[in-house]
Amino acid sequence: MKFIITMVIFALLFTGIFIWSGIYNVAANNKHYAFTSGLLELVREQSVNSRLSDIVVPALNDKQQIKQGAQFYAQMCAACHLAPGISESELHAGLYPQPPLLSQNENKHNKHSAAKQFWIIKNGLKMTGMPAWSPAHNDEQIWSMVAFIKQLKNMSVDEYDLLISSSNNSHDAGAHSH
Repeated sequence: MKFIITMVIFALLFTGIFIWSGIYNVAANNKHYAFTSGLLELVREQSVNSRLSDIVVPALNDKQQIKQGAQFYAQMCAACHLAPGISESELHAGLYPQPPLLSQNENKHNKHSAAKQFWIIKNGLKMTGMPAWSPAHNDEQIWSMVAFIKQLKNMSVDEYDLLISSSNNSHDAGAHSH
């Protein structure tokens, strides 16, 4: 028992010295150690996955719903996650970790369930730059973003532009250049 108490005290002491020394660089342009990245990703995945069981996914194939989601995406998401015809932005380039490029077919985040995408959009993710959109958007609006994102990976630049320009949503699409 003394050994365990000694080890706990040593671990706490080491952790305290590590934190107070400032040795770990938290600058966004200084990448995590591989171990730190892996640990953060594991914690994030387990945390989100443990909160999905009560989410009921509605139908996500209504054209108006997808149009509304496209408008929200153009206004709130494209600067970080990019879009068809947008290959880079200053915001995307400066974020760490880099936001997933949701319009790319090979992106592992496109394989997330609709429930997981909904939870992430609604609640955000600490230490990633992903904001929680629920303070300003209701569940129906967030589901429209999920419906759009589910279509995005197969979308051409022309299809994206058409959805953005044909939306009747009150959000402004913002500048979109190719």
